Amino acid sequence: MDDLDKKILNYLQKDFPITSRPYLKIASKLNLDEDEVIARVKRLKEDNYIRRIGGVFDSKNLGFETTLVALRVNPGKVEKVASYINKYKGVTHNYEREDYFNLWFTIVAGNQMEIEEVLSEVKKIDGVEKLLNLPALKLYKIGMKLNL
Repeated sequence: MDDLDKKILNYLQKDFPITSRPYLKIASKLNLDEDEVIARVKRLKEDNYIRRIGGVFDSKNLGFETTLVALRVNPGKVEKVASYINKYKGVTHNYEREDYFNLWFTIVAGNQMEIEEVLSEVKKIDGVEKLLNLPALKLYKIGMKLNL
């Protein structure tokens, strides 16, 4: 990754242009060609420096319900359970941890009943031993932007 890549990543994180051709706008700020910016972004994604480019919305403000879920999964079945959970359209994060509760995920749904339906199904997945539903009592939003 060179200095231009770092500058592009900074724009992607902090100042992504909301326009029909955002990469052209970034290119003009960096005195580059639009195709070069697109090629660099593609390479950064292929090299796993970029996982995803997309908007971040305040789901609560939009009327959605969310929760964090901690699972105790039989260690030999974590990958299978995680793959099953990833099939739910409202799952935004799903990650393994080295702890008693070894699989955690967050889910967004239209209402609390939808969340309860998903959690009821998740409890029945082969390998799930325990489930904790951890809805936020107070919301803290921390924006993480890395200054490259």
